[in-house]
Amino acid sequence: MLTSVPEFEPHPLLKNGHVMTIVSAFVPRRFDIPPAEARLFQVDAESRLLGHCHWQPGKPKDAPVIVVVHGLEGSSDSGYVHGIAEKAFHRGFHVVRMNQRNCGGTEALTPTLYNSGMSGDYRSIFEELSNVDGFEQIFLAGYSMGGNLVTKMAGEFGASAPKALRGVCVVCPSIDLAACADALERADNYFYQRHFVSGLMARYAKKHKLFPERYPIRGLAPVRTVRQFDDVITAPQFGYRDAQDYYDNVGAKRVAAQIRVPMLMITAQDDPFVPYALFSAAKISENPAIQFVAPPHGGHCAFISKHSGSERFWAEQRIVDFCGAHSGV
Repeated sequence: MLTSVPEFEPHPLLKNGHVMTIVSAFVPRRFDIPPAEARLFQVDAESRLLGHCHWQPGKPKDAPVIVVVHGLEGSSDSGYVHGIAEKAFHRGFHVVRMNQRNCGGTEALTPTLYNSGMSGDYRSIFEELSNVDGFEQIFLAGYSMGGNLVTKMAGEFGASAPKALRGVCVVCPSIDLAACADALERADNYFYQRHFVSGLMARYAKKHKLFPERYPIRGLAPVRTVRQFDDVITAPQFGYRDAQDYYDNVGAKRVAAQIRVPMLMITAQDDPFVPYALFSAAKISENPAIQFVAPPHGGHCAFISKHSGSERFWAEQRIVDFCGAHSGV
């Protein structure tokens, strides 16, 4: 079922992809949503993920649930996560704001790092909400790296997706990590590269303090780019030959053709480091289960519109409208 998607009309001062992206990270926001209940989800024998759950009063099982997954170096407190949560909760959804492994101050909850291939974590969360809690309508939404994770999960389910998985929404998903890592190495993306590397190395230092033998600091090769981080740290930690081997194995582009659950995929043609061309290469628009929307402007996961109110952050509202259309709320 195709849903109606209003055209994205960018704020007139934000028609440059870099400006749109940077402004979205700093614009102050306030959210009207009841306090969350913290919950730990066991995703493997040694690892738990922290979620912040906003349950509708009485926690009715027939009310839809939306699980929101942040991007690289984000957390459950990222502005867009709160933005989706606020809009969805007032629409009648239960909302679960997830932290990926080690994010949101949760380094002690797992001995591992995180990576873009851990779709099994979100399958575990989905199965707990469905099989243990008994929720009948579950949606997942992911931004950037989180978008790759939930796209990969949907593709791995293929035609055997459980009935309770009603839909998946992603914004600027990094479904081809090699293309994104290469884009970050352009001179005009230096700011983002430095930001990501600084955060990744700070997180690695925290893991070193907790598990010094598993995460050594002494003798570590220099890391100045995301690809170098994945070459030096991510790939060996998870058994890949190098960064390219890791990228080839974890990008959701490999399984996008197998997706059969309704999916809304939004990206911007001017995204600075998730290149628009990768979606054509992955033949996303050829899958009838995927509603692919790619406005000329929007930056990376920003989509700040010229309108005020709920339409200011355009992509957040599109996610809630899509899930609402597929759940009847």
